[in-house]
Amino acid sequence: MSFFDYLYIVAAFFFALITFLIILRNFQSKFTEDGERKDLVEKRDSRKE
Repeated sequence: MSFFDYLYIVAAFFFALITFLIILRNFQSKFTEDGERKDLVEKRDSRKE
């Protein structure tokens, strides 16, 4: 295999890793520290007031 074949494999790996991390952070930002969904917590809190 030539140098560019290895470079292609490394670039594909980093692309997959970065894509996975972006999706993971987006998913984690939807939850509070307690594991509850932020959009449901806000609706529940507004009804109590």
